[in-house]
Amino acid sequence: MDYYETLGVSKSASDEEIKKAYRKMAMKYHPDKNESNKEAEAKFKSINEAYETLKDPQKRAAYDRFGHDAYKNASSGGGGGGGFNSGGFSSRDFHFEFGNDSDFSDIFESFFGGGGRGDRERVEMRGNDLQYDVTITLEEAFRGKDIELKLRTNVKCDDCNGTGSENGVTPKVCPSCRGSGKMRFSQGFFMVEKVCSACNGTGHIIEKSCKTCNGSGRVNKVRNLNVSIPAGIEDGIKIRLTGEGEAGIRGGKSGDLYIAITIRSHELFVRKKNDIHCDIPVSFVMATLGGEVEVPTIDGKKALVKIPAGTQSGQILKLRGKGMPVVRGASRGDMLVHAIIETPTNLTDRQKELLREFDEDNQSSPKFSGFFSKVKEFWQEL
Repeated sequence: MDYYETLGVSKSASDEEIKKAYRKMAMKYHPDKNESNKEAEAKFKSINEAYETLKDPQKRAAYDRFGHDAYKNASSGGGGGGGFNSGGFSSRDFHFEFGNDSDFSDIFESFFGGGGRGDRERVEMRGNDLQYDVTITLEEAFRGKDIELKLRTNVKCDDCNGTGSENGVTPKVCPSCRGSGKMRFSQGFFMVEKVCSACNGTGHIIEKSCKTCNGSGRVNKVRNLNVSIPAGIEDGIKIRLTGEGEAGIRGGKSGDLYIAITIRSHELFVRKKNDIHCDIPVSFVMATLGGEVEVPTIDGKKALVKIPAGTQSGQILKLRGKGMPVVRGASRGDMLVHAIIETPTNLTDRQKELLREFDEDNQSSPKFSGFFSKVKEFWQEL
């Protein structure tokens, strides 16, 4: 199926749109949510395959131009007279040399996303990187959390120790390419390098494949993994666990595992970097005369906040060291209390009368009187 159709996006979709579509579909069809559902498992693999190509600008450019043929081996004849199958080649199959000065492989590889010749060597044996999405509370982000993950992925086959060969027998060096995984031959003025068809670029031949993994050196199973999320971690951070991703083919290097952290919004607190913000209602009388109010803190404790006399609505009062911890550090951010002055409602007649008397004698509202003095001057100038 077309990779864009697999992710449900158009060919003009932005990188962010592709990423959002992938995350949404990956969550829907994840094996952990669809146990024993072969159709969902197949769909999940298709989604990952599509995203691996479309998330990379160079791979996406190759796919847009050549389609799935961009990742198939080119067909060629023997010796030096073989012809190219137009559009059916990739950087894994060929590189070209012209004379002694120009190396067209650098141009070819830069288009298809590869590197130099050393970088190309058996890259296809490495396992895929994996991502696991974890949602935690703000309190858990404050304290840190140990979680146990259950990942269904390809792991090293124990029966052959990842070699792909029955009983773990060491595979023999391929006689055709002498272990390089590549064959070179002349094509007119060009020197062509092609993946060895005898060993499929692995450089080794397995005489008798492992029955458990069918020669791949890995099997698909659920794997348990304990992960520690550090205290103070921020929303959107990805924790990289090197070598904890998908196992490589026939003993190839394992991919990496990325733990993507999402922190739920809190009903009392708003986090900004390492500071915690909190709106606290303050009575009109306390704001006028001053006083103290008890507020909750992110560590589950309480703190007393002094409200100065004459506190205005929106004024910020700082509690030092009461915010989020710095990741793998000893310091903490601050807690910023926003005073929200609450206007009284449902007053009695007596209370209303007292307020009117207060308003008539009030000479202590400089902002109020100052504002209307400016308004009066503005009107006079018109």
